[in-house]
Amino acid sequence: MHKFLIIGLGNIGEEYHHTRHNIGFDVITAFVLKHGGLFKTDRLAEIAEVKWKGKIFICIKPTTYMNLSGKAFKYWMDKEKVDLLHTLTVVDDLALPLNKLRMRGSGSDAGHNGLKDIQLTLGTDQYPKLRFGIGNEFPKGRQIDFVLGKWLASEKPLVDQKIARCCELIESFAAIGLEKTMNLANSLDFTG
Repeated sequence: MHKFLIIGLGNIGEEYHHTRHNIGFDVITAFVLKHGGLFKTDRLAEIAEVKWKGKIFICIKPTTYMNLSGKAFKYWMDKEKVDLLHTLTVVDDLALPLNKLRMRGSGSDAGHNGLKDIQLTLGTDQYPKLRFGIGNEFPKGRQIDFVLGKWLASEKPLVDQKIARCCELIESFAAIGLEKTMNLANSLDFTG
């Protein structure tokens, strides 16, 4: 039975709930709920295990805060003996417009502190990522407020649509592999 590690990046704490920066948590939560799983708090993360079509998904939401995400990633990858290429990190991306998703098998941290820490911890950027575009519609100097802000009511339908599609892409990643799933993900254009 193939095993996959799915990591949603975010920050713990009520004040971060459902913010743009926590979209990784929201996607992982939706995926686990879709498959009838439950999270429990364990070492360095909230963790849930779900099974789907002969595959096991170890789903984690690191409790280390964003800037130390690599610690939880590496711990659970090693503990569960998951190959690095069978991991998928779900993360917010300022450089992508809200109507886009981007999946890649490697690539830089693009200034994202969670990805930066994972890359530092693993010593490589060669691991699959699913980037959730959050747009960059904020006044100069207000990036932190934007990233840590809640979705606008007008954005919610599109965000919910993208979360549902991300759950399908996680399944696709496990079922048909990275390359074919990248082609699916990277051609999507959400209109809301």
